[in-house]
Amino acid sequence: MAMQTSKYLLANERDALWGLTVSTVGYEEIAPGDSYPTHGHADGYYFELSQGRELNEYQLLYLTEGEGTFHSATIREAPLREGDLFLLFPGEWHSYHPNPKTGWKSYWIGFKGRNMDDRVRAGFLSPQKPIYHVGFSDEIVQLYKHAFDSAVIEAAYSQQLMAGIVNHLIGIMYSLERNLQLSKNQSHVDMISRARLRIREALESSLTIQQVAEDMGVSYSNFRKLFKEHTGISPAIYQQDLRLQRAKELLSTTDMSVKEIAYRLNFESPDYFSAKFKIKTGRRPSEFRITK
Repeated sequence: MAMQTSKYLLANERDALWGLTVSTVGYEEIAPGDSYPTHGHADGYYFELSQGRELNEYQLLYLTEGEGTFHSATIREAPLREGDLFLLFPGEWHSYHPNPKTGWKSYWIGFKGRNMDDRVRAGFLSPQKPIYHVGFSDEIVQLYKHAFDSAVIEAAYSQQLMAGIVNHLIGIMYSLERNLQLSKNQSHVDMISRARLRIREALESSLTIQQVAEDMGVSYSNFRKLFKEHTGISPAIYQQDLRLQRAKELLSTTDMSVKEIAYRLNFESPDYFSAKFKIKTGRRPSEFRITK
């Protein structure tokens, strides 16, 4: 027999300034053969499968058992499997349901705010990719349970607590699936790990990224592509940022001149070093040292 527990919440104008507010959180069990959707949802949440619905908020759902099907204005039809998180977007038509043969168990949390809007605008999250397969995670389950318990108690500033839980869930979803995808080619993961260590251990040498690529046995263009895919930045920027980080340590802990530090860390010239340092920190090396 179907079972559902849910909680609907209010947020005030002050809560909205936090950047993210939570409106609903819950859990449901749909046994094989049970009718779906279950009744008992608040206005604006219940929907007929044939008609679907649009929400004025985001929802993140986690399927811990069973399987089903997802439809949206962007994704015509996609399977939902045990271990999937799927994200609903405000204003995006959608419909979903469990497989009548398996039913499902799922958690959900609904939220809105500029924090999420910014991530969508930046391309981190998109209606073109609403489903994230992360597998079973007890950490994710405990976060949903924590959010539900917080919603039931509804203590002072619970909105800020639940906003933190949502951000944690989104971060886990994004990073877990990304790492699962990258780890499908373990040789690439190992190569980038070795390359990062090689760069980190040679900050005070004349090591070039071309040499690192040669050491890894791949072309420079392929190495750069793989490195950026795994780390989000190019190997040259990675090396430069580590050298600037090392420069801050030397400025703080030694009496070495700016010129000595620049050449020790293999920058082209003291002026070039100062310019890059200011771009990164907002201060010239001499100004950074004075404030320390």
